[in-house]
Amino acid sequence: MRPLIPFCLSALLLLGSTAPVNAQGIFGKLKNAAESKAHAATNTSDTNTETPPPAAPSQTAGSASEAPAQDSSADATAPAAPVGITAYQNYDFTPGSTILFSDDFTATQDGEFPNQWELIAGQGAANKQQGLETFTLTDGNYVRVSPRMKTKTYLSDPYTIEFDTFPNHSGGDVVILLEHDSDEAKLSLDHTSVSYDTDGVSLSGNLREALSGDAYDNKWHHLAIAVKNGQMKVYVDQNRVLVVPDMKFTAQWVQFAGIATQDIPIIFANVRIASGAGMNLIGQKFTGTKIVTHGINFDVDKATLRPESMGTLNQIKHLLDSDASLKFEIDGHTDSTGSSAHNLTLSQQRADAVKAQLVSMGVNASRLTAKGYGDTKPIADNSTAEGKANNRRVEFVKTT
Repeated sequence: MRPLIPFCLSALLLLGSTAPVNAQGIFGKLKNAAESKAHAATNTSDTNTETPPPAAPSQTAGSASEAPAQDSSADATAPAAPVGITAYQNYDFTPGSTILFSDDFTATQDGEFPNQWELIAGQGAANKQQGLETFTLTDGNYVRVSPRMKTKTYLSDPYTIEFDTFPNHSGGDVVILLEHDSDEAKLSLDHTSVSYDTDGVSLSGNLREALSGDAYDNKWHHLAIAVKNGQMKVYVDQNRVLVVPDMKFTAQWVQFAGIATQDIPIIFANVRIASGAGMNLIGQKFTGTKIVTHGINFDVDKATLRPESMGTLNQIKHLLDSDASLKFEIDGHTDSTGSSAHNLTLSQQRADAVKAQLVSMGVNASRLTAKGYGDTKPIADNSTAEGKANNRRVEFVKTT
């Protein structure tokens, strides 16, 4: 058994057509179990009680946000994407169509509390960890933080939640709590499985052997959660690990929580919450003029595709395969961070990278062109983090 609780991801999404959940009882039982594991870990540790520093990842990764051209220091130390893009060739997660909340923590000074978040219990601050700007929770049982939104009840079915996390061998497990009035639902991920628990529902799915146990600890992982029509799907890196056919809960907002200490902090980054259904283009005839996507992401200020982009790219590939006459111009768009000239160049490089990836997947290059528009065609307000996230996009425009 893993010492201290393995990756406890909790609180998730459930379509609510049933009686209210007695979340206090569920939460208390899980909390007591967590404390028992923590106590056992303390008693069985016969050498060091301090967690060694996590091993540095072997690849580099970041969020899809733009950085000023003159500031590339973050890129040089950015941590690894979960796994190589090839491993995501069968990935089918796509984010919601409208980004409600986005924070990569690059706008918060190290040591300060992120102004896009609300502290409910415990302690935490922005901090650079393993080469990436993160939100590091350092004290609380349970520590709880929540995205600061204009309206508290911002979630509605369908929606998606994504983030990166770095659990260590002793804990550092994020708990995702889905909230509705005074009720909670919970999703827990440890180093071997993902579990969903609420009144009337208790389901779990095992991580693949190559990802579980020691292979899970001390590495960055990408978590993706999709809720649609009361069904929840949970992805860990490239694998769909858990499906909950009926969540029996309607979430209105979300909290990030867990057991955290200075020696064993909870570390997460690149949080994104979106509304609307993800793309499902398989088997459908495309009759529109363009497709706007937010699921194709890149390393910070680079044209290097993030592995989780494959969910959207696989959908585009299926669409092209289903209609041999279809051709697209791939349009790259950035937010307004950095100079216009830099953003124009970056967007062209990103559009070229998307084209190259689709060609490598078997699409004939003659069916694709690529054009970068930089920050010249915003679709949202660049003065907000969410607006910038919506402006960072790739569009597929139908050509004749």
